[in-house]
Amino acid sequence: MLPTLPDESVTLIYIDPPFNTGRQQKRHETSSVRSEPGTAGTVGFKGQSYERIRGALKRYDDAFDDYWAFLEPRLVEAWRLLADDGTLYLHLDYREAHYAKVLLDAIFGRDSFLNELIWAYDYGAKSRSRWPTKHDTILVYVKNPKRYYFDSDAVDREPYMAPGLVTAEKAERGKLPTDVWWHTIVSPTGKEKTGYPTQKPIGVLRRIIQASSREGDLVLDFFAGSGTTGAVAAALGRRFTLIDQNPEALSVMQKRLDGLPVEWRSAPPVEGTTP
Repeated sequence: MLPTLPDESVTLIYIDPPFNTGRQQKRHETSSVRSEPGTAGTVGFKGQSYERIRGALKRYDDAFDDYWAFLEPRLVEAWRLLADDGTLYLHLDYREAHYAKVLLDAIFGRDSFLNELIWAYDYGAKSRSRWPTKHDTILVYVKNPKRYYFDSDAVDREPYMAPGLVTAEKAERGKLPTDVWWHTIVSPTGKEKTGYPTQKPIGVLRRIIQASSREGDLVLDFFAGSGTTGAVAAALGRRFTLIDQNPEALSVMQKRLDGLPVEWRSAPPVEGTTP
């Protein structure tokens, strides 16, 4: 599906791919870095050359090779699809975020790195043998660091943690979010819950879509899961394309998004997608 979409047609891409977990094993690391045009290496989109760099023998989880072989070409596609003012949000956890940062630096360029967002929550079991892991990482990259779209005024404000330290007017208005987002997960008994196991909260997607897209812009999510990206995009007046290969996800999205105005749908339905 992704290769059929036109170049530079999307303003915002949010993806929440499966997290990579597994037992430890040894492997040789390889990574992609940009090289000068005309030099040896792999030629990618728009003639950009990439070199495969072999690193030291290290320990990674057992799915590392397959995981990045799976994810890397999709991130390259994301770069191709983003408009010149577009933004990518890649949602991962602590296991892979640092590797993804290096890979995205190679694909987008280090100057295109905008933020590392930390989504912190406090729900579920807590380890007593280490500090409990209660956050995800969202890496934010822009297509063109000189032209990307970002509107902080459009984002819903949040309460001050110490309202007594600011004026009453500021406390009433609330503050702009920082790069650390305290937001609960989807409640297992709440109205927002669809039953999809990795569903992300509306509040997190709302903040992303408000900041990095305008009304009428096209939003893409190609690990769409429960369809939260599409539901929020439609509520905010954005067009959207959702892609997922999991039949359960497609069923949940179809039920959740059925009845939305057709003008927000960016393309006719095709197998494996919900537009």
